[in-house]
Amino acid sequence: MAIYNEVQLQRIFVGKLKHDGDLLEELTSVCEENDIHLGRVGALGAVKKARLGFYNQQDRKYEFCDIEENLEITNLFGNISMRDGKPMVHAHVTVSDAQGRAYGGHLAPGTVVFACEFIIDVYKGPQMCRADDEETGLPLWDM
Repeated sequence: MAIYNEVQLQRIFVGKLKHDGDLLEELTSVCEENDIHLGRVGALGAVKKARLGFYNQQDRKYEFCDIEENLEITNLFGNISMRDGKPMVHAHVTVSDAQGRAYGGHLAPGTVVFACEFIIDVYKGPQMCRADDEETGLPLWDM
């Protein structure tokens, strides 16, 4: 059975991230600076290189793939909640190379921005906090 809460849209932020910044760190900074505890994030643009994660369910750990080339961000989608008293951006990203090949996964630190436009929807509702989930080994919403 699904467990869920109802939330209401409270604010919307639109902007662009700093050239040469870390994509995940820049999005997290926007959340910290604006006291965003619950929301949704989307972005488009380009990166100089990407670091993507894949969660190995058997070993219960992330494996990372570094793509050391210029890439388009064809989609970034994620959510914002709290972990250890701080905003946490959890996002997945799809990027493509010059030949149109797509790569996707968990957005990890080490993805360097060339140009990036973002939208953050801020929600009003029960605070969502992450805690280690015993069943999966992941830091999931503790509801």
